[in-house]
Amino acid sequence: MYNQTMYELGSQPSIIRELFAYGLQQAKVVGAENVFDYTLGNPSIPAPAKVNQSIKDILADTDSIAIHGYSMAGGFDSTREAIAKNLNDRYGTDIKASNLYITCGAAPALISAIKALLADENSEIMVVAPFFPEYRPFITKNGGNLVVVPADKEQFQIDLTKVESLITENTQAIIINSPNNPSGVVYTEETLKALADILTKKGEEYGHPIYIIADEPYRELVYGDVKVTFIPTVYKNTIVCYSWSKSLSLPGERIGYVCVPDQCDHAKEIYDGVSGAARANGHVCAPTLMQMVIERCVGEMPDLKAYDENRTLLYDELTKMGYKCAKPDGAFYLFVEVPNGDGMAFCQKAKEDHNLLVVPGEGFDCPGYMRLSYCVSNAMIKRSLPAFQKMYEAYK
Repeated sequence: MYNQTMYELGSQPSIIRELFAYGLQQAKVVGAENVFDYTLGNPSIPAPAKVNQSIKDILADTDSIAIHGYSMAGGFDSTREAIAKNLNDRYGTDIKASNLYITCGAAPALISAIKALLADENSEIMVVAPFFPEYRPFITKNGGNLVVVPADKEQFQIDLTKVESLITENTQAIIINSPNNPSGVVYTEETLKALADILTKKGEEYGHPIYIIADEPYRELVYGDVKVTFIPTVYKNTIVCYSWSKSLSLPGERIGYVCVPDQCDHAKEIYDGVSGAARANGHVCAPTLMQMVIERCVGEMPDLKAYDENRTLLYDELTKMGYKCAKPDGAFYLFVEVPNGDGMAFCQKAKEDHNLLVVPGEGFDCPGYMRLSYCVSNAMIKRSLPAFQKMYEAYK
């Protein structure tokens, strides 16, 4: 006997990982230089020098038992104090170490926040299309009901009218991901304030708060003078989930946090719920070495020059060919409208005919698009452009 639900989840890999695995196999057949892989959001810029130096210094200067031992479940006080100070200095907030729970990356942070808010079997969590595909199992496999807000295909902001119409008495929260995966769009402060007004009004109508779960792994990945609003500054009932996977290029180190500010309604109960959810999931503590590294490196910022060059090159060349997409202001993704309107068919043909590996928008609940992850080499982008041209011409 086994759990049928978990079997189905485990035996059906995500389309992103499936395409990535295909690319690795094809590279052995045709050569890596002839495979154009835009699948994974795996940072391609190195971690800041201070990160590697901090690891060396910690290993040289710190007792090995402390490095490899447990911390408290929620993380070292000193690490949480450093994070809280950094947030307060940047955003003028009043976050305390006790508001932070250190996690093994953003995924456990999101799951813990979601589970903490699922009051009963009727509880609903809203997501805004296009959205990160793993939100679906994070919510539904933990006992919640997923409600999808259809995409705003004009600007890829949030369709506020649809949000308001979909909120019910069972709505517990809405997940907001800005900069967004897969569109790369940054939600404006105007959009977020309008959303806050809707949630406040609906919360008063139904007699309970409706929370924002702010999924923010790309917060530091923005270009030019674009501003990313720190959502707790515009809506008090915001729970922040963060990871250094993208900002410090540390996806394999699994380090992030949940932040439940005191200003949230029922803040203590929610924080304890996050702690309880982490406990139920077998979360003992986040990696201690990486907690020590973050304490020293929390103020480090990524050098985005390479990503920005890739973004500009890919956007300019594809739109010149005739492709349409919203220009991304953050993250490292382009979300491009496919010329035939069928993302699955387009991406399959690109894969079979050109070893051009792009992810269909159907996986993000936004059919008719493809996601390109441009955290790749600039040279690969240039080599891939003829394939994009041939694909466009095939559907003209």
